[in-house]
Amino acid sequence: MRRDLRLTDNRALLSALEQAKTTDRVAVAFVFDENILGRLEHTSDRRVAFLHRELHAIDDLLKSFGGQLLVGHGDPRSVWKAWMDNWQAQGVELRSVHVGRDYEPYAQQRDRAIAEFFANSNVTFKGVKDSVILEKNEVTKDDGKPYTVFTPYSRKWRKTLTAGDYDEAPSWASAQAASWLVATDVRIPSLADMGFEACPDLDDLIPPRNIESIVLDAYGSKRDFPAIPGTSRLSIHLRFGTIGIRQALRAGLEHSEKWTTELIWRDFYQMIIYHFPHSVGGSFRPAYDAIPWDNNETHFEAWCAGKTGYPLVDAGMRELNATGFMHNRVRMVVASFLCKHLLTDWRWGERYFAAKLLDFDLASNVGGWQWASGSGCDAAPYFRVFNPTSQLEKFDKELRYVRRWVPEYGTPTYPEPIVDHKIARQRAINTYQSVLKPSA
Repeated sequence: MRRDLRLTDNRALLSALEQAKTTDRVAVAFVFDENILGRLEHTSDRRVAFLHRELHAIDDLLKSFGGQLLVGHGDPRSVWKAWMDNWQAQGVELRSVHVGRDYEPYAQQRDRAIAEFFANSNVTFKGVKDSVILEKNEVTKDDGKPYTVFTPYSRKWRKTLTAGDYDEAPSWASAQAASWLVATDVRIPSLADMGFEACPDLDDLIPPRNIESIVLDAYGSKRDFPAIPGTSRLSIHLRFGTIGIRQALRAGLEHSEKWTTELIWRDFYQMIIYHFPHSVGGSFRPAYDAIPWDNNETHFEAWCAGKTGYPLVDAGMRELNATGFMHNRVRMVVASFLCKHLLTDWRWGERYFAAKLLDFDLASNVGGWQWASGSGCDAAPYFRVFNPTSQLEKFDKELRYVRRWVPEYGTPTYPEPIVDHKIARQRAINTYQSVLKPSA
């Protein structure tokens, strides 16, 4: 398991169960990859605590079938070598490993290395499509090249889609009848073992994993208003696979065209990061790397703390800091404000979101930030600068969202705007134009 923390509709699990011979035993495994954990900034990272909790729940389910979950911590190859050496000492041979494919640059590098490791040990390593509906080369232009603009991609995506792409994989029923490997000497490492802390507020922050049809039915008309429950709040579950993407699409096809479009955006960004891995650390359009960012650290700190003097921006940042979540409309506003009003490099904001978001997904996060800065494959043009005051008037006119997160708004303690919108907008346009052609 990697991005597929569930036993239902799990194509990697089904692949293993279908390949297993009568005499074979099957195991479900997860590795806490130290190469990923080592990059996290805080020992109280809620995402690690969430993963840890979900793994215990999966272990309990497997035990009810007569199995258990194998969980390791370290470099993936080292963990697998230790497991295989232990099994070999017990006369147990590993025949194959089945995984859901991952499209991020580090994941690709990791899987190439571990595929070579398994090949040297005569172990079959098989990847299957599980975390997206249509992957990498399934939706391409007529010449076979990847799309870099969303609208034609989405049209081709819809034409390509078949019922088989979102049918449920019957892994749950197969799992209950499987013959499971039991390793009495393996336990799930504690958070403390891995250098992390428990998060006592986790239950309050993680939404239920129910896809509510009443929310989807009104999604198109309510999704942009942060003060009302107009979105599903399921992004963390889609990120870690505690809800399957095919289940989400089936609900979208039945209840919401707009919801379905958002799922297509998710596939689009996964395709982009696979074909254009340079976009993780640099602009998709390299010309934008020449923008002379101001990168004022005092302004950046005010943005991080939600003290810019623009209430919608501040409410969004305070919500993020407190809960690990931010409404998508507000994400666009705060990202545009950082890149254009404050002329701060989009990578600063991307990294801050990466550290804070419960639903952090590299492909979508990079894609969203480059969209906001104008530097992405399918981006808002550089001369489009969100007016945070107009956005507030349009999407939180009654200040319900702002009052929740910025209670001092309207009092003498609330800060004055750190930049003037009109001046900042023109500065951004002039700065972009200094290095870009008008058609860029």
